[in-house]
Amino acid sequence: MDVAIDELPLRERKKLRTRHALIDSALRLFTERGFDAVTLDELCESVEISKRTFFRTFAGKEDVAMAPLQDIWLAFLEELERGEPRETELLRVLRDALLAAVDRVAVGDWPRRAALSHRLVGVTPSMAGHNLQFCDRTSGAAVTLLHRQLEVGEDRTLHLRLAVDILVAAFHCALGAWTAHDDRTAEGLATEVRRALDAVPEVLTMTVRPKSL
Repeated sequence: MDVAIDELPLRERKKLRTRHALIDSALRLFTERGFDAVTLDELCESVEISKRTFFRTFAGKEDVAMAPLQDIWLAFLEELERGEPRETELLRVLRDALLAAVDRVAVGDWPRRAALSHRLVGVTPSMAGHNLQFCDRTSGAAVTLLHRQLEVGEDRTLHLRLAVDILVAAFHCALGAWTAHDDRTAEGLATEVRRALDAVPEVLTMTVRPKSL
């Protein structure tokens, strides 16, 4: 996650710089040669670290390639956990936490990294599958947090999960639109997220009819 590196202790600065170097090198190599064509040894050599150091930072190639997007959702969970509960619409609670996460994470070089990561997911089956697993775990964690913080009965778990899944789907739509832009900024992503979520109520009540033959 992009932060003010100079404000961190030396040990943390080194870890964060290594993390950024791995992400940048992985995204460059995977984009140039394809995800499956780049070995873990080659990736480690590109930033002059050992496999042991790599696995202290990431669980595997998929995680390093998807780190920019995963960071948004990890920050989202943090925002949910530290947010002050209030009486309002559930989707608003989720939207506010996601927008706060975007504001925190989408700084520095994050937009470029996120766009590359998003494109790789679209052409790499193993990354797409890994992404589905990550989304499922994150959504489950979000539901657990919501149960812990809100007065919601266990019989409403389905409602909570559907709300989180709607948020995730809206973000994916927003990310796709944002990635297609020539000018990709954090503000632009937040705008697309709002636009996608604003469409949800209309979608849920939208009436359709068959085309005339």
